[in-house]
Amino acid sequence: MAEKALNQQIYIWEGTDKKGSRTKGETKGVSLTMVKAELRRQGINPSKVKKKPKALFGSKTKKIIPKDIAVFSRQMATMMSSGVPLVQSFEIIGRGHDNPSMQTLIMTIKSDVEGGSSLSEALAKHPRYFDELYCNLVRAGEQAGILETLLHKIAIYKEKVEAIKGKIKKALFYPTAVIVAAFIVTTILLYFVVPQFQALFQGFGADLPALTQMVIDMSKFTQTYWWAMLLTIGGAIFAFIESKKRFPKFNHFLDRLALQFPIFGAIINKAAIARYARTLATMFAAGVPLVEAMTTVAGAAGNIVYSNAILRMRDDVATGITLQMAMRQTGLFPNMVVQMVAIGEEAGSLDAMLSKVADFYEEEVDNAVDGLSSLMEPMIMGVLGVLIGGLVIAMYLPIFKMGQVV
Repeated sequence: MAEKALNQQIYIWEGTDKKGSRTKGETKGVSLTMVKAELRRQGINPSKVKKKPKALFGSKTKKIIPKDIAVFSRQMATMMSSGVPLVQSFEIIGRGHDNPSMQTLIMTIKSDVEGGSSLSEALAKHPRYFDELYCNLVRAGEQAGILETLLHKIAIYKEKVEAIKGKIKKALFYPTAVIVAAFIVTTILLYFVVPQFQALFQGFGADLPALTQMVIDMSKFTQTYWWAMLLTIGGAIFAFIESKKRFPKFNHFLDRLALQFPIFGAIINKAAIARYARTLATMFAAGVPLVEAMTTVAGAAGNIVYSNAILRMRDDVATGITLQMAMRQTGLFPNMVVQMVAIGEEAGSLDAMLSKVADFYEEEVDNAVDGLSSLMEPMIMGVLGVLIGGLVIAMYLPIFKMGQVV
């Protein structure tokens, strides 16, 4: 029902205000009845309300992305720390948002809160945007009477997580984009350019160099079986996506492989440790019991290998084993992290120590990504040079050879 409420319509209305003056405008609502009720609540007596016709072109609904939720969290924290009431905060943020979908989501939550639901209950109706961690932290803040403080912690958490996700995507996007571009350029050369040279070489009456002949054979294969290549690539992508959706063991294999991958594996390891430390620090600082918090932390780890390890740690901690000992037994956490957690447990400042670990590893990810970008650029240029340059040289070798004979 809550997800359905996101599909609100835009209504055009006309009516009179409290002074009796005629007025008109647009508003969003789930139904005609609710729009009329909202207008009356604002002191407007509606005389005509109808749905706004949808534009045929140019009307695109923006998707809600995690960055939108992070910005919303920061805005809510700022509003509440300034003393603005909860419902009014929703009204201000919702009306001023650039993304219509996000605006609708915020106004839907506002309606639920006005209807008597707690903020955590209203957010829980939209699990696609507010996960279990988010709702648990808000609930803890409501119960302890420190919602404003918890919203600040949530805002920091979301901003940090999105920043580290952005770094990982940045590290992976550049080489992937270059590889795809190189494949497309190579295919175009083999399909359109090489056949022109082949027609030219047929009149030479001499054997072609081995490299040239190999490229021509590749071109013939591409021209004959281009459909099979497209089907194979499309089928592989489809099978990969479906396998990720349907087979947990396949996901586990991919996540384990990602951690062992050269260069990238170190970045993914550090990012997983940073997310673990940041999430657990936020949950623990909110007063959530350690065992209960670790269940949510496992879901937010971002890697199945770490998620399974955290769940094992949770079971160990539940039996009385210290957190640092449980972490050491997994073999995933560096000695420095384990030692800092041990100090935090002994000093009663576990959340502060975990925050320091998160800060350190987030900076490590930043530095690693920057270093990787500098390292990848000359390597990628070298690969492109060999690939594209090799094709060009292969096509001109017979011409050079003919020139030498002449």
